[in-house]
Amino acid sequence: MPKFLESLISEGILADGAMGTELYNRGIFINRCYDELNLSNPKLIGDIHRDYLKAGSGLIETNTFTANRPALAAFGLEDKVVEINLAGARIAREAAGGSAFVAGAMGPISWTKKDSGGMSAAEMRSVFSEQIKALADGGVDAIILETFTHLEELHTAYKCAREVCDLPVIAQVTLKHLGEGEFEGLLPEYAAVAIDQWGADVIGVNCCDGPQGVFEAVRRMAAVTEKPLSAMPNAGLPQMVQGRLLYLASPEYFAEYARRYAQLGVALIGGCCGTTPAHIREMKKFLKAMRPAARHAGKPHITVSVSAPAQRMPPSEKSAFGATLGTKFSVSVEVDPPFGINAARALTGVKLLKDLGVDAVNIADGPRAMARMGPMALALLIKQHVGIETIVHYCCRDRNLLGMQMDLIGAAALGLNNVMIITGDPPKMGNYPEATAVFDIDSIGLIRFVSNLNRGLDFAERPIKEPTKFLIGCGVNPGAIDTDLEAERFRQKVEAGAEFAFSQPIYDPRLLESFLTKIEGVPHIPLFVGILPLASHRNAEFLHNEVPGMQIPKSVMDRMSSAGTHEAQQAVGLSVALEALEAAHSMGRIGGAYIFPPFGDYQKVGELLRVIR
Repeated sequence: MPKFLESLISEGILADGAMGTELYNRGIFINRCYDELNLSNPKLIGDIHRDYLKAGSGLIETNTFTANRPALAAFGLEDKVVEINLAGARIAREAAGGSAFVAGAMGPISWTKKDSGGMSAAEMRSVFSEQIKALADGGVDAIILETFTHLEELHTAYKCAREVCDLPVIAQVTLKHLGEGEFEGLLPEYAAVAIDQWGADVIGVNCCDGPQGVFEAVRRMAAVTEKPLSAMPNAGLPQMVQGRLLYLASPEYFAEYARRYAQLGVALIGGCCGTTPAHIREMKKFLKAMRPAARHAGKPHITVSVSAPAQRMPPSEKSAFGATLGTKFSVSVEVDPPFGINAARALTGVKLLKDLGVDAVNIADGPRAMARMGPMALALLIKQHVGIETIVHYCCRDRNLLGMQMDLIGAAALGLNNVMIITGDPPKMGNYPEATAVFDIDSIGLIRFVSNLNRGLDFAERPIKEPTKFLIGCGVNPGAIDTDLEAERFRQKVEAGAEFAFSQPIYDPRLLESFLTKIEGVPHIPLFVGILPLASHRNAEFLHNEVPGMQIPKSVMDRMSSAGTHEAQQAVGLSVALEALEAAHSMGRIGGAYIFPPFGDYQKVGELLRVIR
C-alpha cells in the first residue's frame, strides 16, 4: 500500500486550503493564468505552499487545477501543459521537503472549451491523460480530481488516471446543497456508491457552499461506503466588500466543522475556495491528537433518485409548428420587435400574416446588435393577442451561461417552445458599440445545452425536475465564403440537437444547390430557405458589402442597377426573390421558406406565398 494511503487510513491527514484565494490576496488579479505562475513566479507559489505547511498541512496540492490544454489555450499557453505541470509538482515537492505529501490537482475540463459545443470523449481522454502523466512524472504522491459537477466526466478522468499511472486517486465531486440536508441534482450517496464501484482510493466532496453542506454530504456518503472520505469545503459563500470578493466564514467556524468531519470518520480534511493558512492553523488546533473515528458503512441499498435523462421527444409533440415540419412546405415570416414598449404595429402585422396562412413568425434577438424589445416579451404578446406560433431567436452575445439557463427555463414555463439558437452579431455593429459581448459559448454549444434541458439536465448536466420541450432551430449560410467550414458547422449543429434550420437570404439558387450537395451526409432536418426581396440597388450594395454573411450575385446587381426608378428596382427585387423561392420550392431537402417582409410591408408577403401555393 502506498505510504500516503497508509498514513491516511491510520492517522488521517490535514490538507491545505485555497491556492487561488492566496494568489488573489497577494496581488495577482483574476485575469492572470494562475497555473502559469509556476513558470514566471515559482517563489510566490512556493511561499504559499510553505505557509500552509507551517500552518499544519500534511498534504499540499500542486498549483495545477486548470493546467490542461483547453484552459491554457485561452492564454496562448496550450503548448506548455507538460512544462507547467512538471513545474507545479517540482515546486510543491521542494516546499514539502519530504515532510508532507503532494497531490497533483486537476479540475474538470468540459467547461473550458466554449466553441463547437464541447469535447468528444476521445478529446477529453487525451486532455486528462496529458496532464496526469505530467503530474505523475513530476513525482506527486497522489492524483486529486476535484470540483467535478457530474459523474460521467469524473469517471473519464478517473479511468485516465488508472491507465496513465499507479498513483492513489482521490475523486471529489461538488454538489448543490439547498440547506436543511437537501440536495438538488446529484445526490451524495449516489456519487459515493458510483465512485466506490469504480475503485477510487478516496471519495469526497469539495467546494459546495460551505462547511455545513459538505458535512451533510460526507455524512450521507459515510453510510454507503467504507472507502476513506475527504472533505474540503469553501469558506462559506463569497461576498463583495469594497470591490473585492471575500469569503467570510471565520477560521474558528471552519475548524469546528473540521472536528465534526473527523468525528464522522473523514480521513482527509482541508479547504477549498476562500480558505487560507489561518483556517488551516485553526483546524490543526481543533484536530490535535484526534484521529478519524471508526466507520462501519452499511450495505448500500440506494434508490437512485437522480432520474434518468428524458427520452427524445419528436418535433410533432413539442409545438404546433413542430407538427408541420416534414409534412408540408411551411412558411415563417420574420417580425422585428419594436424599439420601444408599444408593440401595436408588430401585432397588427402578425394578425395579417396569420390571415395570410403563415405557419409561424420568428422574432429576432437584437438583430445587428440593436437594442429592441426582447423577443420573448413580444412572443408572449403575440401568443396572448394573436394566437399564431412564434419562433424566438436566442443569441449568445448578451448573457452568460447562468442568464441563458434562466431565460430558457422561463421561456419553457411560458410555453415558448420554438427557439432558433444563433451566435449573434457583435456589439460593434449596433447602437451601443461600447457594450460588452459575453459569448460564453457559441451557437453549437448552446444547442447542445438546450438539448440537455430537453433531456431534463441543466447546463452542468445535473438533473432538473422536469424536462423542457424546445423545438431547436439553427442558422446556416449556404453562401458563406468558406462553405466547407459552414457545412462542418452545420453538421455539428445537427449532431448537437438542431431540428430545423433557417438560411441566410438566397439570391442565387446555384449556391443553395451546391451547399445541399456538401451536406448530403448530414442527418436530414428541414431547411427553410431565406427570402429577402431587395429594396433597391443601393440596398443590394449595402447588404453585399456591409452585412456579414450576405452575398448578392453580380447578375442580380446588374438587374437592379438597370431597372431605373426606385419603384422599378423594387419590382426587380421582388422578382428575384420570387425566382429564388420557386427554385428552392422544387428542391427536395428544403422544408419551407423563411421570409423577411418585402420592403417592410407585411401585405406583400402574400405575393411570395402565391408562388408556394
